[in-house]
Amino acid sequence: MKISARTKIVGIFGYPIYHSLSPIFHNAAFAKLGLDFIYFPFSVKPKDLKEAVQAIKSLDIVGVNVTIPHKEKILPYLDEISSEAKMIKAVNTVYNKKGKLIGYNTDGEGFLGSLRKEGKFNPEGKNVFMVGAGGVAYAISFALIKAGIKKLTFTNRELNFKRARILFKHLKGTFKDRCQLSLIDFHKRNSRRILSKVDLFVNATSVGMRSSNDQLLIDPDLFSPDVFIYDVVYNRKTNFLKSAEERKLSSLGGLGMLLYQGALSFEIWTHRKAPMETMREALECEL
Repeated sequence: MKISARTKIVGIFGYPIYHSLSPIFHNAAFAKLGLDFIYFPFSVKPKDLKEAVQAIKSLDIVGVNVTIPHKEKILPYLDEISSEAKMIKAVNTVYNKKGKLIGYNTDGEGFLGSLRKEGKFNPEGKNVFMVGAGGVAYAISFALIKAGIKKLTFTNRELNFKRARILFKHLKGTFKDRCQLSLIDFHKRNSRRILSKVDLFVNATSVGMRSSNDQLLIDPDLFSPDVFIYDVVYNRKTNFLKSAEERKLSSLGGLGMLLYQGALSFEIWTHRKAPMETMREALECEL
């Protein structure tokens, strides 16, 4: 990779950031298309977020992805926010348009792209169960409701259950009666009556991202054999996905969501079609 005085910079803000695979596939995409861009990981502590966002302008950075823990906290520091990101209340992509910082959220569309194209699963009219209430859960729930699901039941771990109540209220206020919504206590998540009727289950938490916290939140034996399992964790195959495969349940990890949301960010920054196969090959090679 040749770096010159004309090289344009994009990157990712997060803390910690060591686990990110985004530099791998974005830099591969730039090389494939011959674009004079470089993608760099920026370790931004929460206390430094405001200054880091200001630096996007002062350093003439083209744009950044935004990951944990900044997706919601970054909103007040941007000049403009897309309608989708406003509804979701989280941003995962920032574009520096001639000094104006515009926030987008490509997570939801990235999830749907992966689900439909890789999983061959159409969520329209389906019964969905989700665990999680963070920025990714917001994006996924909004995308699924807009895609026409019939019902969404969700919960969150007990320490963060307050966030699930906030998400429930937000979805109710935004979508009214467009979808049946149900919030259940975390200790009721393994109800056979509920899980046996689920068409799509989504783990929208970070559980399983590290081997030290890779527990089974849900008993896979309680699902119907026709269920589709989606785990947003992308850096390793979680115990939950392994259990689903052992039971021959249709399943997908979060690598596809990472790829599709990243491709959308790439297109926002470069105004070029993302080379998906090159990006996928780079990811698979790294893993």
